[in-house]
Amino acid sequence: MKAKDIYFGTMKFVWIKLGMGVAVMLAGAILLALFMLLGSLFGDAGLSIMLIVWIVCFEVIYKVFMYYFGYLIKAGHVAVIAEAVTTGKLPENQFEYGKEMVKSRFAASNVYFVVDRLVSGAVSQLKKAVGKIGGMLDAIPGMDVVTKFLQTFISIALGYVDECCLGYCFIKKEEGAFKASCDGVVIYFQNAKKLLKDAAITTIVVMIGTFLCWTVPFALFGVIFRAFDLGTIGMICAFLLALIFALALKVAFIDSWMLVKMMVSYMEAAPSTQITYDLYDKLCKLSGKFKELFGKAKEENPAL
Repeated sequence: MKAKDIYFGTMKFVWIKLGMGVAVMLAGAILLALFMLLGSLFGDAGLSIMLIVWIVCFEVIYKVFMYYFGYLIKAGHVAVIAEAVTTGKLPENQFEYGKEMVKSRFAASNVYFVVDRLVSGAVSQLKKAVGKIGGMLDAIPGMDVVTKFLQTFISIALGYVDECCLGYCFIKKEEGAFKASCDGVVIYFQNAKKLLKDAAITTIVVMIGTFLCWTVPFALFGVIFRAFDLGTIGMICAFLLALIFALALKVAFIDSWMLVKMMVSYMEAAPSTQITYDLYDKLCKLSGKFKELFGKAKEENPAL
């Protein structure tokens, strides 16, 4: 199946992600209104203090809700995408299928967080490498802009390594979760050139889409709050609510599209990839977290 067919065929997950984001935004807005009402009893100083308190409280709520429940939804989405790419058709009951796959491979969901840390480390290494290239060409006007663009591109393109590896883990049911995750990481880095090339146009589209996701809500909330003439505190509140809404749009639509595109490229390359086992050693040297993951894979399969 083509990426656009899978994307539109799995829109149920996209709408759920959006619904979760909007629900968090509404909860945050209600909480903000209550805090501002309480803060108004003590003047401008009270408003400022309660705004800071709200930011701290909302950050905790967002992380707990979106990082846990949001991840479970994303994991189910990944399982359905993996099934669609490998079999050429979508499961009839996508939610039930995703739920069962996540439930049966839940240990792999825990492994995901370890893989995610590995990817973060790898992205940091790549950013440093790009920075060195930019540093050698500092004399060229505008090179800093090019360097920043390349760093952003690599960060976006490699930001979905963990989901791709989780998808590989779902289709490799005969292997242990840690072993499948290790192989998934190696396969991704072994095909890095192809995957980064495939991600080039998509990443540009994503950057444009992300820009629109940020600017439209900011303009909308800014106009609404300015019409009520709520002053500086009101405009700060408008900025924060716009930020939350923009993030909800990005997570639901932009991130889901990038997820599908990167997983399709990955899943197409994975079956024909002959794993180069010396990459295990290289990645172990690159990341202690991957070394820990590989160690757990050895515990599953002592023959490694």
